[in-house]
Amino acid sequence: MYRGFRVWHPLTAIRHFVTTALIAQANFSLFTSLFSLLFLLSCGPDRGTFRMEGDFKSFNQGEFYVYSPDGGIRKLDTIGVKGGHFIYQVPLDSTATFVLVFPNYSEIPVFGASGTTAEIQGDASHLKEVVVKGIKDNEQMTDFRLKVSEMTPPETVKAASDFIKAHPESPASIYLLNKYFIQSPSADYREGYLLVRAIREAQPGNRRVEALVPYLQGLASLHDGGTLPKFTATDIKGRPVSSGDLYAPVNVITTWSSWNYDSQNIQRHLKYLEKRKGTNQLRIVSICLDASVQACQKTMDRDSITWPTICDGRMWETPVLAKLGLSKVPDNIITDSQGKIIAHSLPMNALREKIEELLR
Repeated sequence: MYRGFRVWHPLTAIRHFVTTALIAQANFSLFTSLFSLLFLLSCGPDRGTFRMEGDFKSFNQGEFYVYSPDGGIRKLDTIGVKGGHFIYQVPLDSTATFVLVFPNYSEIPVFGASGTTAEIQGDASHLKEVVVKGIKDNEQMTDFRLKVSEMTPPETVKAASDFIKAHPESPASIYLLNKYFIQSPSADYREGYLLVRAIREAQPGNRRVEALVPYLQGLASLHDGGTLPKFTATDIKGRPVSSGDLYAPVNVITTWSSWNYDSQNIQRHLKYLEKRKGTNQLRIVSICLDASVQACQKTMDRDSITWPTICDGRMWETPVLAKLGLSKVPDNIITDSQGKIIAHSLPMNALREKIEELLR
């Protein structure tokens, strides 16, 4: 899933993804080069394929990368540049979004359709001014990129919102929604929720958009003073757990995983606080993002974690994450007995201090 549109996670997640994938794919570079050479021999994209072709100034030779958040390609791929020129072609039966990622982690979206070519021209040292021609969506995105190249961040966000309202049917709107209203550290989730609803109306049946609606609804609710969304789930022991279980003066929902040390450290501190304060004063529910339920249980046994823990092995696709607007590890929400959100996304020391303050 999204992942993170989630899937497609924030820029730090993209950096991690790129770095990991580069190591994993090192042995496939020769294959990629031969594959690209075969495409060079063809005279144009056939029906059922999509081609990107272009020239970069200030980028004579090297590589950049491409991924597709909506399944145009299944993994991170490499595009080679020689003499400033590149060609990349993939099978494509319908439409898809391709995101080009450069060595400095700047990115350019390219929208593809079966049997078409996207022509890309520009200076690699001024990527905001790169021009992408082809289908209308690419031309609209190029106009937007050139328009905002000299804008301040708040002006750019306003321009992105205006673009989405004017073109909710465009895949470019989904890209801008993700970039400015989900991935941005200063994202306005409530505005994003209104925008994704407009996109859903214009693109009925788009599964990616349908998944974003509850996700952004949860994020929109996740603000201090807001109300915790109601949820129901099953914990690792097969027992029901819900928002109705969080009726203590202080309640904490956390995300953690066996592969994230900071999140485990928070779990241990919460265990210490729970032992001191008692479950009548402090109630905790955790969401484990492990792909292995057994690994989750092993860590819980080691740290003597006995409070309800949700772990279904689906990682970022665990439904309660989207419901609550939780999007990282570690993450947390503190509520009072009425479900009012007191604080969220606190680092460990701030989380401990806040709980201590509330329970004095």
